[in-house]
Amino acid sequence: MFFLYNLLLYLASLLVKLAAYFSPKIKLFVDGRKTVFATLESRIKPEDKTIWFHAASLGEFEQGLPVMEQIKLQYPEHKIVVTFFSPSGYEVRKNNTVADVTVYLPIDTVSNAKTFLHLVHPELVFFIKYEYWPNYLKELKLAGIKTYLISGIFREKQAFFKWYGGFYRKALQAFTYFFVQNESSKTLLLQLGYTNVQISGDTRFDRVVAILERDNTLDFIAQFKDNIPTIVIGSSWPKDETLLVDYINQSDAGVKFIIAPHNIKAEQIQELKNSIVKNTVLFSEKEGKNLADYQVLIVDTIGILTKIYSYADIAYVGGGFGHPGVHNLLEPATFGIPIVLGPHYSHFAEATALVNLGGCISINTQNELNDAFNQLLINEDIRHEKGHICSIFVQMNKGATERILNQLL
Repeated sequence: MFFLYNLLLYLASLLVKLAAYFSPKIKLFVDGRKTVFATLESRIKPEDKTIWFHAASLGEFEQGLPVMEQIKLQYPEHKIVVTFFSPSGYEVRKNNTVADVTVYLPIDTVSNAKTFLHLVHPELVFFIKYEYWPNYLKELKLAGIKTYLISGIFREKQAFFKWYGGFYRKALQAFTYFFVQNESSKTLLLQLGYTNVQISGDTRFDRVVAILERDNTLDFIAQFKDNIPTIVIGSSWPKDETLLVDYINQSDAGVKFIIAPHNIKAEQIQELKNSIVKNTVLFSEKEGKNLADYQVLIVDTIGILTKIYSYADIAYVGGGFGHPGVHNLLEPATFGIPIVLGPHYSHFAEATALVNLGGCISINTQNELNDAFNQLLINEDIRHEKGHICSIFVQMNKGATERILNQLL
C-alpha cells in the first residue's frame, strides 16, 4: 500500500508542477518548496534543540498559536519550526513572531521526510487539527520522536474508518498522544484501539479570548463608524455579496457597513464597489478623506478584520453559501456580537452550537437576510441578548491550551 501511495504522490507532484504554469497559487505552492532544505540548513544548526509545529493552512496556524506561545515560554532554549502545506497559510504568516523558522512542508515523499527530519531533528512535534502524512509519521515513529495531535477532529467518513483505511490507521501509531475536540472523535479513536486520547477542546477559543486582552484600536474605523450602528461583513464571497449588496443599496443612512471580502483581487474589489449605490470608499483610498462622510467601507487588505470586528454592532460571516461552509465566527463572537451567516455551517461545531443557542442567525434567502438585519438593528435588547450568548459561549469553552500543557508537562 505504501508503494501505491508513493506512486500516486509522485504522479500528483508532476501534475502540480505542470499546473503551476497556469495557476499563481499553485506556482507559490511549487516555488516555495524549492528552497526549504537550504533554508533549514542555514537556520538550524546540528546542536540546536527544536520543536516542530505543522499547520495545513492559516486557520490551523491560528488554532495552534496558543499552544505554540506556551511551548515557547516553557522551552525558551528551543527553536520553534512552523511548516505550512498551503500558500494561503504560509504567505500570510511567513513572518510570524512565534516561530524561529517558517517554511513550507516538503511533499510527503520518503526522501523528503528523511531529509526534513535530519535537518530539523525535533524533540517534540505537533500536528494541528488534521493532515496525516504517512511518510512523515512513519519516519517520526522510527526515530522515536514524541508526536502529538492538538485540537484533532475525527469523522466517520475519513479513510481511517473505512475498510480500505488500514494504511492510514497504521500511520496513527506515530502519535504519542491525541488531544481531540469532542467526544465523538475520542469514541472513533477508541474503536481503533487508541486509548492515548483526551478531550481537550478547541484551542481556537483560547486564541480568540486572548484577542480581548490586546489593543484593538483602529482610528480610521472609529472615524468611519462615527457612533452610527455598523454591520461588519467578514470573509464574504460573491454569493454572500449578492444578498448583502441588495440590502445595503436599500438601507437608510442610519446604518453603516464595512465589507472585508475573502478575495481582495483588484478587479473583484472594483466590481463589488461598482455594485453599491451608497457612498463607498476603499481602505486603499482612505487617506486624506473624511471617512465619516461614507456609508460603506470596503477593506481591500488583509490582517485587520479581527480588530474591525471590535467596532461591529452586528457581524455577517461569509462562506455559508459555499462548501465546506462558513468562515471563522469565533472572532466576532468573542466581542459579544450577534452573527448572521449562510445555510452551510453544519461542518463546524461552534457554528452549529451558536445557531442552536440563538447567538447566530442562519439565513437562506434575501428576505431572511433583510429580516435578520432589520430585527437586530431595530431591537437593541435582542441584539444585546444574542451578542451575550456568543460571548458567554466563547468564555465557557476556553481552556484547551491549559489542558494540553498540563498533560505534556
